[in-house]
Amino acid sequence: MTLLIIIIILALVFDYINGFHDAANSIATVVSTKVLTPFQAVLWAAFFNFVAFFIFKDHGVANTVAKTVHKEFVTLPVIISGLIGAITWNLITWWKGIPSSSSHTLIGGFAGAAIAHGGFGAIEQSLVLKTASFIVLAPLIGMFMAFLISVWFLNSFRKSIYPKIFSVFVILIVTWFVYSKIEFKKDLNGASSYSLVFDKKVSKEDLKKALTFKNDADKEFTPILKAAKDSLGNADKTGTKYLLKTDFLKKIGDTTENQKLTAAIIDVVESKKWHVTITKSHRILKNSEERFDESNLKTSFKSYWLKVVFHGSNFKWLLLWFILNIIAVFTLFMSSLNNARSTSWFKRLQLVSSAAFSIGHGGNDAQKVMGIITAALIAGGSIGSFEDMPTWVPLACYTVIGLGTLSGGWKIVKTMGTKITKVTPFEGVAAETAGAVTLFLAEGLKIPVSTTHTIAGSIMGVGATKRLSAVRWGVTVHLLWAWILTIPITGMLSAIIYWIFTAFYKG
Repeated sequence: MTLLIIIIILALVFDYINGFHDAANSIATVVSTKVLTPFQAVLWAAFFNFVAFFIFKDHGVANTVAKTVHKEFVTLPVIISGLIGAITWNLITWWKGIPSSSSHTLIGGFAGAAIAHGGFGAIEQSLVLKTASFIVLAPLIGMFMAFLISVWFLNSFRKSIYPKIFSVFVILIVTWFVYSKIEFKKDLNGASSYSLVFDKKVSKEDLKKALTFKNDADKEFTPILKAAKDSLGNADKTGTKYLLKTDFLKKIGDTTENQKLTAAIIDVVESKKWHVTITKSHRILKNSEERFDESNLKTSFKSYWLKVVFHGSNFKWLLLWFILNIIAVFTLFMSSLNNARSTSWFKRLQLVSSAAFSIGHGGNDAQKVMGIITAALIAGGSIGSFEDMPTWVPLACYTVIGLGTLSGGWKIVKTMGTKITKVTPFEGVAAETAGAVTLFLAEGLKIPVSTTHTIAGSIMGVGATKRLSAVRWGVTVHLLWAWILTIPITGMLSAIIYWIFTAFYKG
């Protein structure tokens, strides 16, 4: 227990260091353009780092980090060694003013200590490779998007109908994309409804745990059963009867498949020594009153639309839609503005774009520490799985990263804000918007990416719209080498720490 507490404290220390180490990423452009003073900028960034707690609810990045190492190799010595290695490298790069990735130090440290413990088979290589690939992809995506946004802005100054048509097209595409991501109430047309009656009282929690297919022949139904567990209602007054609604089967109307699923449900339930009777099993048809199910919308609001807005990841995507559409609508009027007025408006827009990037930074980076703490809680036996993560974990991680951002990292601000390329308000909006979109999309894909790499690539992208020589490629190459070396160096450092630690620790 003592080691577990030390790990949690160290993880939060790492989170704090991450905040001040990466503070520059959120505020470099807004300070460089003099939209905010450094003090105002860190307050702004820290506030929106914490606001991310209320926006990112699916914790996909945290889950990815927690599963970097195979469960049987996740031990407390592995985790603490990885953390110490990551913190050490973070402090070295901060001291030297090198904007390296806190994300990759954490992944590299965790993986390196695990390899020292159990060899290369201890790590989930596909996840590590995916994360490592974004050393290159994150800045490239940020650069490409920032370049496109800058070109879009430049053309919007022209008194021509074509840039306005393009802006309307952007609004429509963003609206379509966000709509496709929003989860509404379930349409259960073609699904099945089961009424399970037990011979004794069974708690809802125990039933949900029991509804897990272990037989390989039944695992094809696992996604269906997961959706059913999410919408499982409460028991009746006797505590013996539950209503279970499945999502779609693969072949709607196939009674043979329905019978297979029914038999599989009975098997897993009765394996717990409970006797169950399915008193009703039928298809939910288009004209059925039970066709639409709102139980998946897990919020405390009574209004259906508020339930939709604040359910799961919905608010995150709606926020992205709002931010991008503010910018797109602004481009419709840019041709009517003179230089002074457009600069003034871009300074206002930069408050929006920097807030969006800070939210993305908090949402991506705080989750990485959440993943480590959750892995430690599982290894220490405090919880059984990632899904059991207590609420205090995300709350603590988002709070601490916000406090770290308040501390700032001024040496790195100078590198990010002035040494790569000089940044104007126009370019600041383009870079931060591109960075925010990249972070939101990466979080949606559950990929832990580097905010450092993302904003650096975005700043390069806006610099390249002037001319390629506007980007100081010597600084860029120096940064790239630091980024590429982060995972292997942190991995080796953590492996050495693990060997030293286990030589003395006999717990």
